[in-house]
Amino acid sequence: MSSYQQRRKLKKDELKSALSTKDPYRVAAVLEIPSLSSSSSSGAGAVDRGIGKEEHLKIDNVEWGGVLGNLIEACECALEGNVIKCYEAHSSLHSSLNSVFASTPGNWLLPALHTTCRNTHTIAIAADVQHYRTTGRNDHSKLQNAVTLLQESFSKTLNDRKEYKPGAPLDENGSKKAGVLYIVNRLFAMYFRLNTLRLCKNLLRPIESRSLHEVSENKGDKVTYRYYVGRLAMFEDQYDVAEEHLDYALKHCYRGARGNKKRILNYLLPVKLLRGRLPTQYCKFYFLHKKKTLLL
Repeated sequence: MSSYQQRRKLKKDELKSALSTKDPYRVAAVLEIPSLSSSSSSGAGAVDRGIGKEEHLKIDNVEWGGVLGNLIEACECALEGNVIKCYEAHSSLHSSLNSVFASTPGNWLLPALHTTCRNTHTIAIAADVQHYRTTGRNDHSKLQNAVTLLQESFSKTLNDRKEYKPGAPLDENGSKKAGVLYIVNRLFAMYFRLNTLRLCKNLLRPIESRSLHEVSENKGDKVTYRYYVGRLAMFEDQYDVAEEHLDYALKHCYRGARGNKKRILNYLLPVKLLRGRLPTQYCKFYFLHKKKTLLL
């Protein structure tokens, strides 16, 4: 048995075992993609693995073969450093997982969906960078495709009919709405990168009409949401609204996350100055942190 066949069998056994236990975080760990190798970023040296060979894995009458086959391919491409092929495989994985997620009762697959959304986002950016290096075109085609996949994930979580109960465990009876804010934040980041801010309104209306940004129990997601909403308000010249949201983000940001605090201050300081205020305590933190960064 070749090393590739051994890795393929191991990945199948890991996913089957994790799904059998319905452990949300164990399934998410199996769906992680290795760090992209820098040794073969153009894809040279890729081996013939018999691409297109289908995998079959059925758990509780749900077919996971599409997820498994594309997961194996994405992992192999990542190890080879073939970022373009890695994204193509991972985007297919994401599409398959969206279908599985919708047909699976409860919300125990949310960590797996979040892991997949994060990887789709980061691999798409890396693939666009590689595409620009090889062709000279910066069309963000992979990131635009990734937006479509995350929009589908957003729809699957938001439109769950089960009532969302904050604090409820991730299980077969939970609401998928528990994971919507994380996906919204990922989409915000992608819209800002693509300069398609008009699409942010399509996220804000359903989230705020259901108060999902307030009842979410994940503090990090709430801080990130307020950060992006504050930035959006700033670009729309709604400086009072921007200050409110950015103030919240800064005050509730994790104490040790100095980089995140600096990102918030990049927008909060100009807003306060535009409103005729001189936030000296914020200025001291901002410039002291900047000075330390330069010295390092």
